[in-house]
Amino acid sequence: MGCCPRSTEKRGNMKIWELLVIAAGLSMDAFAVSICKGLSMKQMEWKNAWKAGVYFGGFQALMPLVGYLLGVNFREQIETIDHWIAFVLLVIIGLNMVKESREETEELNDSFDVKTMLLLAVATSIDALAVGVTFAFLKVEIIPAICLIGLITFGLSASGIKIGNVFGARFKTKAELAGGILLILMGSKILLEHLGILV
Repeated sequence: MGCCPRSTEKRGNMKIWELLVIAAGLSMDAFAVSICKGLSMKQMEWKNAWKAGVYFGGFQALMPLVGYLLGVNFREQIETIDHWIAFVLLVIIGLNMVKESREETEELNDSFDVKTMLLLAVATSIDALAVGVTFAFLKVEIIPAICLIGLITFGLSASGIKIGNVFGARFKTKAELAGGILLILMGSKILLEHLGILV
């Protein structure tokens, strides 16, 4: 999910391209989930695209700030549990989507309510918490860093809704199932990577 600088050397502020790489890496999960949400929509509504951008972009900016404020003293604890939290949240959401796809109804779950979006936003931004701790250790200027991360995630998430919706028009009732499976696979991938099973 997120990409964390591996160096433990205190080296001052990062270069802009390094922050761009980190921001892009952190935003990929939010982008994939946005595609899933777009798949479930019958008609494209830009207000939902902006909403996804705000939730995902906001949390991707907030989590590094929280991690930065926590500091390096909590780095090991955060890194040991972040994959479990992301795994559990994504699998629960994914299983719920799979379950709803099996129900006999023409209505797809295209919910953008607060509860749904908060769970998705937290699940896709957990790694950003550990990145924030790393930022504190490397003495990165946190405000420009989180603004860049938030803006990139906002743009990719909003466009992901549109991209998903284009494909969703073709698959319709299969969208929920595909989205749920993708979320479960994403959560499993996070867990397996942190356990060293996948590289």
